[in-house]
Amino acid sequence: MPIPLAKPRMIAIGFEGSANKLGIGIIEHIQTESRVLANIRHTYITPPGQGFLPRDTAAHHREHVLPLVKAALEEAGLTSKDIDVVCFTKGPGMGAPLVSVAVVARTLALLWDKPLVGVNHCIGRKPFVIMFFLLSMSISYPLHSFLDIEMGREITGADNPVVLYVSGGNTQVIAYAQNKYRIFGETLDIAIGNCLDRFARILNLSNDPSPGYNIEQLAK
Repeated sequence: MPIPLAKPRMIAIGFEGSANKLGIGIIEHIQTESRVLANIRHTYITPPGQGFLPRDTAAHHREHVLPLVKAALEEAGLTSKDIDVVCFTKGPGMGAPLVSVAVVARTLALLWDKPLVGVNHCIGRKPFVIMFFLLSMSISYPLHSFLDIEMGREITGADNPVVLYVSGGNTQVIAYAQNKYRIFGETLDIAIGNCLDRFARILNLSNDPSPGYNIEQLAK
């Protein structure tokens, strides 16, 4: 089903499940303003000193995704009929968790008769926000031409920022140049997020709520 043209009011539901955190978000967009109606999450937490395996993480997502969808709709005070578009993380990330969430997103899009938008995880950690940015601007090119940079630009008001993009799997310097997002530099060994996770496992630190947070608390 094609994405509808920009309407005075649009609502999107987004599915994120590229790693151990499962998230369902609902965004309302009215002309140039966006509002978070729901942001429900559930994290798969393993014992101290252990990472999370793709198979086990996928099982966690399958168990919790539908209850999270229901909770998000209830928090937003909406039903499936109010949703205009379904968005989901298509990658990069852990294969099994990505597939488990994508299957649910595709199934619900079919059941609800809504358009489905796959978003690159590095492009938008909140894919529904980026989707609304496109719709509000009536831009016709694909969602995957935008990055987290657009969220930062919207929040900070920066015109053309140079961004240090740091996540579990990426540590890069990125900017927009000549109609493309360019990577001007990146780590050659290990991403900062991955490094912190490994360090926490060596120290046998708790994964609740996250290894990085617990390292930060110990460092204070």
